[in-house]
Amino acid sequence: MGRLHSSGKGISSSALPYSRAPPSWSKATPAQVEEQIIKLARKGTSPSQIGVVLRDSHGIAQVKAVTGNKILRILKSNGMT
Repeated sequence: MGRLHSSGKGISSSALPYSRAPPSWSKATPAQVEEQIIKLARKGTSPSQIGVVLRDSHGIAQVKAVTGNKILRILKSNGMT
């Protein structure tokens, strides 16, 4: 939605953190994260919802920072998609 009296549309958006390393307080190993992703996918959860669950319930903000792969690549390598 644009402004009323000008042509601007704003620049608001979320920004990814600069640091690509997993946080030091996170104790999750890549194997545990992949296992959790596969478990959620078997229940029929979409990849975007898997990311939301991992972020909100398990404290994993960026799967790629922990495992080195994105959620879809993990699912494809395990024959899920």
